[in-house]
Amino acid sequence: MSENQIFTLHQVVKSIKKTLEERYAQTYWVKAEMHKLNRYPSGHAFPELVQKEEDKILAQITGAIWKQNLDRINSQFINVVKEPLKEGTTLLLLVKITFSETFGLSLQILDIDPSFSLGELQRQREETLKRLLKEGLLNLNQNLEFPLLPKRIAIISADSSKGLSDFMQVLEGKSNNYTFVTHLFPAYLQGDVAVQSIINALEKIKKVKSFFDVVVIVRGGGAEVGMTCYNHYDLCKAIAEFPLPILTGIGHSTNLNVAEMIAHRNEITPSKLAEFLIQTFREFDQEVKDAQRLIVDYSKKVLVQVNHSFDSQLRLFKQVASSYTKRVRQEIDSEQQQLTRSTKVYLKHHKDQLNYFQNEFGHSAKRCLTLNHNQLSQLTILLKPRVQHILEKSSKEIDQLEKTVRILSPENVLKRGYSMTLFKGKTVSSTNLPSDNDEIETITADRILKSKVLSLEKK
Repeated sequence: MSENQIFTLHQVVKSIKKTLEERYAQTYWVKAEMHKLNRYPSGHAFPELVQKEEDKILAQITGAIWKQNLDRINSQFINVVKEPLKEGTTLLLLVKITFSETFGLSLQILDIDPSFSLGELQRQREETLKRLLKEGLLNLNQNLEFPLLPKRIAIISADSSKGLSDFMQVLEGKSNNYTFVTHLFPAYLQGDVAVQSIINALEKIKKVKSFFDVVVIVRGGGAEVGMTCYNHYDLCKAIAEFPLPILTGIGHSTNLNVAEMIAHRNEITPSKLAEFLIQTFREFDQEVKDAQRLIVDYSKKVLVQVNHSFDSQLRLFKQVASSYTKRVRQEIDSEQQQLTRSTKVYLKHHKDQLNYFQNEFGHSAKRCLTLNHNQLSQLTILLKPRVQHILEKSSKEIDQLEKTVRILSPENVLKRGYSMTLFKGKTVSSTNLPSDNDEIETITADRILKSKVLSLEKK
């Protein structure tokens, strides 16, 4: 043990530092993904840098960005990329390899090339477009039938967004004579959180889609920071597959992002989007007015044509009617003359027959009356004794019936000791029974007895 040289830890790390500083004295451009930014309250940041392949980390090291460099790099990114420096992006870093006796090996980040990041964002945009095209989603939302009058509008925006304020101001402006029904679904519209926030709002709208005609996504204009979220595949897929037409007015003037490209329609500002919605009503209103004028003009033309046709038909009808009437009148005159001649011949012929039948009927009637008079005289002689016999027989039968009626009359029956009981002026029977305490009358040959019923029993 005494033969081996012993070094202190400080000596070892100091030697390592000296070796690395001599070996890596220059700066290097390194491509790496900033996994975490790790910004401290002091303004410095110590990001975790990684290299991945198929989601596996092949290399990892800690970086360091001092506050002054970080502020400068952020400003460059906002000017060029329209985004601040953020986690989860692949960057081209100008680094210097450093070693600290206390913190170990790290890469001091001196600069970051924003142009490389801009290319990476463009690559992400192109990859999203290719993937949507491959999956047949690129024009899916655009192929939806746009409502004739988009009156019911679901709005995705931040409730304090100036873009939302501009959109509603135009939609509800005094110059607008049309009424829209709107409902706000709040969401973040920029930065990393915007992707999931907008997707969540779309999911809420999908549950009540029957209450809306279209969906609009609006945000304020001004700075274009945080717009790369609209190239994110998950958000664009959700927009493409949404069952209602989606309109965007996210207020920027650079190249279209993927979300705008696949939306059913996009406008450069929320105000322009509101004007488009109003214009759909104006165009429909104008079409209705044009159709109304067209109907009126066409109706007038039809009426003129019908009147001309009617006048022509009327003239033709008069001519035909006049000709037909004249011809019929001639036929009637001819028939009348023929009928007159035929009637005279017919009457003369039948007058002779009538005279013959009249003479013949007179002789026949006299013979018939003489014959019937003789038969009637004979019947009268025969009828008298027969009638006398019938009358005598009927008289005897009537006398017998009269005696029978007298014998069976109620007065004679009562004289033989019978009586008759009445209730309410009618004889007591199964259909006219008195109750207890009811008054009844008993009729004898020479008396009427009134009494009350004590009880009623079946015989």
